[in-house]
Amino acid sequence: MSQVLDILKRDKELFFNDLNMDFEVSDTTSDINLIADFTEYNPLHNGHFHCMKTAKHMFPDSLFVAIVPGLFERSGRGIPYILPRENRAEIAISVGADVVVEGPPMGIMGSGQYSLCLCKMFKALNTDYIPRGYKPKEGFDEILKRINLGHHIAPKPYKIVDKTTNEIVLKDKLEEDNYVITSFANSLSKIGFDYSNKFIFVKRIEGVSGTLIRESILNDDFDNVLDMMPSKTIEVLKREIKNDSIIYGIRDEDSILNTANAFDFKELSDLNLFNDKLAKNILDNGPYDNLEELEKFILHGFSSHFRQRILSILENSISKKDISRYIDKYPSNIRILGYKNNEVLEKFIKKVNNENISLFRG
Repeated sequence: MSQVLDILKRDKELFFNDLNMDFEVSDTTSDINLIADFTEYNPLHNGHFHCMKTAKHMFPDSLFVAIVPGLFERSGRGIPYILPRENRAEIAISVGADVVVEGPPMGIMGSGQYSLCLCKMFKALNTDYIPRGYKPKEGFDEILKRINLGHHIAPKPYKIVDKTTNEIVLKDKLEEDNYVITSFANSLSKIGFDYSNKFIFVKRIEGVSGTLIRESILNDDFDNVLDMMPSKTIEVLKREIKNDSIIYGIRDEDSILNTANAFDFKELSDLNLFNDKLAKNILDNGPYDNLEELEKFILHGFSSHFRQRILSILENSISKKDISRYIDKYPSNIRILGYKNNEVLEKFIKKVNNENISLFRG
């Protein structure tokens, strides 16, 4: 638990340091291509590895940069990651990434907010190619084709819209991986980034189960998942289990309960993703002695993960105003979590469109 408390305290300081840092545009030029892949690597499995290998095979002379979300160590679902980001970066470098940079604090943001941040990172990195895994679905090939033509594709409730041609191209709800692709296309269009022919769409491989992988970690028994992950992933997981450094599911319950019990109506309603109705419901039904009691009064939101995100926001009480300022400035600082060697680091610095580059100190 002390490790989690240390991480959250450190990361809140990093968040506000980034928030108060001014963006500095770099005037360096480079003719090297850069592949930027966003993925949580929670943990890095053969699906991630297949996507990396496919992109590197297509453009072998490019820098492969992995954008790994970091601050507060909460996933897009609002749930604590299995491994801290320095471990996730270590695995990525060991299996082929050239550089790993820290992505936005996904667990305390809405999906549109962190999608916008990630796309601003793609732009800051001067990204040439973006690999993305997808699941085959009837009608989805047409969407992928339009995205690579540079059309503004936008996900709407139960439909996908081509805003370039004002057509509805699909009437259905997309699975998570496919939804992320359309969300990226929408956010990239909003920031004016031309993504024509930049996406590398990689069909997802079969035989990888996140549920089985998580069970293997919790049980410290990898016999059933040895063929689902690179050996380096399993090596690091075993090492961190031995070191009692797995952070999956571990929260700062005291901070969550203190925020829920001590904040007044305005303080709660000002938090990111909160509204007046949610703030009132939490306030009216407190005080709370444990998370189980509190969760009952977190109203359902726009996603099935809404409650976990709200817990992460109560854990790291950051306001809508500060999140908005953070997004406006993002990335005010490109924090490097790991890199292959000094030659690669030098090429990366010359390539990116940001003077504020720092090395992560865990």
